[in-house]
Amino acid sequence: MPYTLPLGSPVIDFALPATDGKVYRPADFAEARVLVIFFSSNRCPYVVGSDEVTRATAERLAGSGVRFAAINSNSENTYAEESFAQMVERMRVHRFPWVYLRDESQDVARAYGALRTPHFYVFDGERRLVYCGRGVDNPRDIARATVNDLDAALDDLLAGRDLRTPLTNPIGCNVKWDGRDGTWMPPEACDLV
Repeated sequence: MPYTLPLGSPVIDFALPATDGKVYRPADFAEARVLVIFFSSNRCPYVVGSDEVTRATAERLAGSGVRFAAINSNSENTYAEESFAQMVERMRVHRFPWVYLRDESQDVARAYGALRTPHFYVFDGERRLVYCGRGVDNPRDIARATVNDLDAALDDLLAGRDLRTPLTNPIGCNVKWDGRDGTWMPPEACDLV
């Protein structure tokens, strides 16, 4: 099996605490037509640089039944800024339109094969993976972005069209694995396309 969850795969179950004090599983989004799960960070410049574009997509499509869930799997032992307390503060300040989940064990990141932050996984109504990869082509400097692959994938999916580009390479910081150097990635991790 490839490192990253392949297209067509079912959503992988988890139970993770969120900054709102609740614990969420994919089943808690059963009413959503589409579920977007993405791996995020408190400090990664690619996440911070593209947060408002992701917000715009989430807000634009909320009325169409698209729900977003962000997961922070980064080790706070590598970067203290990745702590749950900092996640709570980030949501308090920015009030993002998604739940922000903590994967302290990093088991969910491993199960999904998260490569970078941000890394987006789009699941259809049957909770099959239909898009995996980047949000935009320049998340660190959004003024230079020319392509929004996440928007295009969601628009195609909601319109009932085949996705033009179902797989892209995520662009961002690598997941910060506990007990490893900040630049380490699992040896089996590889580009998606």
